Amino acid sequence: MIRPVIDVRDITKVYGDGDTRVRALDGVTLQVERGDYVAVMGPSGSGKSTLMNILGCLDVPTTGACLLDGVDVSSLSDEQLALARNRLIGFVFQAFNLIPRTSAVANVELPLAYSGTRAAERRRRAMFALDLVGLADRADHEPHQLSGGQQQRVAIARALVTEPALLLADEPTGNLDSHAGEEVLAVLDDLNAAGHTIVLITHEEEIGARADRLIRLFDGRVASDSRREPRGRHAASGVLS
Repeated sequence: MIRPVIDVRDITKVYGDGDTRVRALDGVTLQVERGDYVAVMGPSGSGKSTLMNILGCLDVPTTGACLLDGVDVSSLSDEQLALARNRLIGFVFQAFNLIPRTSAVANVELPLAYSGTRAAERRRRAMFALDLVGLADRADHEPHQLSGGQQQRVAIARALVTEPALLLADEPTGNLDSHAGEEVLAVLDDLNAAGHTIVLITHEEEIGARADRLIRLFDGRVASDSRREPRGRHAASGVLS
């Protein structure tokens, strides 16, 4: 039996005490299977950022269990959480978070450098990841020499380079114009069509509609969880071809 990439079991997350006590998540249960493309939406204060932090091993639930690729992150030490983040999760953030005055390929290599991968293997894998997002010919360019959309595609390559179980994207088009945003979303569509598991945090309905599954949060609970025909598997957009 194939285990899910994410298995969240009745988790809560409580911040503060007494009058300042806030229940950010309240009994959330969900699973994400391998190859899923999931969008998480909800208004401000719905709990989506808290859920993202837990799924990304940036935080742990107050109660309940969160298993990432079979590992219960609730039981991990800070050091073990850091290892899980590096090995199991590829992050894509709204702000790109690339290192200035550093080439695209060196930015992509960083997660492998942290894990002690040898230089030649780092370079090979980083170039392969850049090729996946259509930027192998920009490997030597620094972030200031790239457009916003290209910078985000470098960030996606960096997220992919460790071959993570989960690609976690937080508002990945939030700093991009519509054309660049469409290019980035096309890359994510193609990556999912190739089998990558993606969880996308967004507040935009048209972006959430691209996913095969849409989870809506409200007041820390799952308000709805719906699926549609997985368009990406049948009609990849061609960015990775």
